[in-house]
Parts: sequence; structure tokens; C-alpha cells
Amino acid sequence: MSPEVKGQTIGKDAKDMQEFTLTVSSSPHVRCNETIPKIMWNVVAALVPAAAFGVYYFGVNALVNIIVAIVSAVVFEFLWEKMMHKKVTIKDGSAVITGLLLAMCCPPSLPWWMSIVGSFLAIVVCKQSMGGLGYNLFNPAHVGRAGLMVSWPIAMTTWTQINGTVIDGVAGATPLNVLKHGGYDSLLALFNNDYGTMIMNMFLGFRNGSMGETSTVLLILGGLYLIYKGYINWQVPVTMIATVGIVTGVIYGPQLGLFHMMAGGLIIGAFFMATDMVTAPITLKGQIIFALGCGLITVLIRLVGGYPEGVCYSILLMNALTPLIDRLVKPTVFGAVKTKGAK
Repeated sequence: MSPEVKGQTIGKDAKDMQEFTLTVSSSPHVRCNETIPKIMWNVVAALVPAAAFGVYYFGVNALVNIIVAIVSAVVFEFLWEKMMHKKVTIKDGSAVITGLLLAMCCPPSLPWWMSIVGSFLAIVVCKQSMGGLGYNLFNPAHVGRAGLMVSWPIAMTTWTQINGTVIDGVAGATPLNVLKHGGYDSLLALFNNDYGTMIMNMFLGFRNGSMGETSTVLLILGGLYLIYKGYINWQVPVTMIATVGIVTGVIYGPQLGLFHMMAGGLIIGAFFMATDMVTAPITLKGQIIFALGCGLITVLIRLVGGYPEGVCYSILLMNALTPLIDRLVKPTVFGAVKTKGAK
């Protein structure tokens, strides 16, 4: 209990005298009705429309992977906290977000047991081994995805060919993969050689890829919801997406610049991972630097590297630089005077 101090306040005359009670407690003193569970479950809600579209578009295997990834993430977090005699925090929704994001960043056709391995890497290796929520340096879902990519590259790059909403059942390639290895003409051939059809399909989600690569419009709506709630700063996703679009547009023209902004996992990465409260810089200035770096590294990997997509690795690499960014843009302490030449 916080100690209380009683006193009196006197108005214009003795009749206005009132008693008051001061509660003396440690900081922080500013309070609001936002809690970790409330924020986490709102993020889950923002992802649900895009995830639901993925299940509708890719079929039952996508739903199985979502369920398996979420359940296994929650179970691993529960078991670890029990083993370590820590407070069980599975109700806060953070493990659910990790499982959902992991499933949305993987091929819908991924074997279900690989989703369990990915959840183990995300929750146990990345999150809990570093101390739990608030202490992990890297984004857990992307660590899980990167681990799966290294271990089973064929399974992580095998996609189901889709025409409209009908599954053909043969291996296909994502638009970024086609552009990388076949060029612009091969990319247009995926969409009946019609640029307008390509952009519309990319925007609505009728294309190959993971669930987090399909419906651009639903992912953006989910991100706008988080901006409206005040959970993320709009400057971060805008900076990351614009960086990719501007750089690729300057190099290859505005048509491919627009394509690159909607291709791959850029939208879900910019709105839901680059804005992670734990692994991103604290200050807005630092977050913008972080987003700019993510965008530049994404372009570098897509255009120069051997892998057609680079969002996952760009965010993980910038996660490693977060402590340095926070140090470089550390704000001046309130009331302090910065001396000339001080670092």
C-alpha cells in the first residue's frame, strides 16, 4: 500500500476549508486504461480479416497451420513459465500474436509439424530465453520463420498455384520469385499480360504467397486500425513502404515501384513487425531511422541478393541495431543543458 499524507486546503474563508489526501507512490504517475492484454488482443483483431481471407483463398490447410501455430505457441509459453516458476502470462495475447504472425509469414501448404517447430523457436529460443515479453531483442515470429527457412528451404519456398479461388494443386511461385528469375514479362504473364489486373490482384489478394503476402487492402485496414487506436505511429509503416517504393521506382520505373510496395511481406512487416513495441526503437525519431533501414535492406536483398524477398531479414538485422539507434537518438534529459562538444 502506498503511504498517504493528509492535509488541508483553505479557500477565501474558513468555510471553504477542505480536507485532501495525497497518495505517495513511485513512478510512473501517469495512468491510462490501456493494458498489455488489451493492446495485444487489439493487434490480433487487426490481423483477423487478412487471416480469414487467407483461409478462404488457400483452403483448410491454411486454417490448420494458423490453429497449430497459435496453440503450440501458447503451450510452449505456458510450459516454459511453469518450468521456470514464473507467472503464467498466456492470457495477455502475446503468444497468440506470435503464432498468428508466424503462420501468416509461412506458405499455407507448410506441413503442420513445421509450424510447431517454428513456434518453439519463436517462443522458447527467441522470447522466453531472453526473459519473456519486453526483453526479447528480435521479433519472435520472424526468428521462427528464419529458423524454418534455414532448416527446410524447399518447404518454405514451395507455394500452391492459385487461379482465382481454385487450388490447382501444383507447385507455383510468388510474383516476387517470378520477377526475380523470369523478369517483368514473366511477371505480367501471371496476370494475363495486363498491368491493371496485376495491380488489382495484388491489392485485393488474388495471388500466390503466404497469408501475410496476399490481401494488401485488408492488411492496410488492420494497420490503420492500430494507428487509430494509437498503438503504432503512422510514420513507421509509411517510411518503410515508401522507401521500398521510391528506391525500386527510381531504378526500374514507377510501375515496378508500385508492385514492390504491395509484393511480399512488406505490408504486414511494416504495420505489424517494424512497429513492435519491444524490438523497435523507443523514440519516434529512432523508429523512423529503423523503418528507413528496413526498407533499404529489403530493396538490397530483393534486387541484389539471391533471395527474392527480404522483409524478414531486414527487420531482424535492424532489430540488432535497435539498442544502438536508441543510444544515438537518446533525448536530452528534461531540464538538462547540453554543453558544447558533449557527446
